[in-house]
Amino acid sequence: MKIYDISQEVFTSRVYPGDPSPEKQVLSSMENGDLYNLTAFSMCAHNGTHIDAPSHFIKGGDPIDALPLDSFVGMTYVAEHIGEVTDKDAEKIISKAALENPEAAKRILIKGDAEVSIGAAKVFAASGILLLGNESQTVGPENAPMAVHQSLLSSGVALLEGIRLSEVEVGVYFLNAAPLKLAGSDGAPCRAILIAIEN
Repeated sequence: MKIYDISQEVFTSRVYPGDPSPEKQVLSSMENGDLYNLTAFSMCAHNGTHIDAPSHFIKGGDPIDALPLDSFVGMTYVAEHIGEVTDKDAEKIISKAALENPEAAKRILIKGDAEVSIGAAKVFAASGILLLGNESQTVGPENAPMAVHQSLLSSGVALLEGIRLSEVEVGVYFLNAAPLKLAGSDGAPCRAILIAIEN
């Protein structure tokens, strides 16, 4: 069984422009003569590899702890794309995923430096997928992410952002990207992994 860690290390992770960076505080250290090591940390819910909840961009939307776990855990399809993902690109990705494995087509991960357009967001949303993941810190254009987020999140599509897929081939995998259970939060970090499916 091959397991791929597709998460960023938290303290050195990419941070969306304007968001605070994760910070670590050593509260107790055996190196300094203390009886044990103890670390505290603070971070934005959207640092590094994380899940966006509907409440991130939708007033009254569900928080992260209200989302069903099957959105983040299950078969997934890794596609590859560079540049803007158009509506036609989205249709091709969904069709190819469905041919490979209909269950995996419910969770789409996009490998590469890709930016989802509003047209593609509408196609993904209409397809009924449970989750869309990408390597950028935001699924839409970095300078104007709202429309893409609203289109997807209002349709019940969970967003997995900031993943790392350079070591992963295109194809079908089992995904576990369950977010931390942060009550009422608009997002949460996660330790996302892919498990290769044996044929």
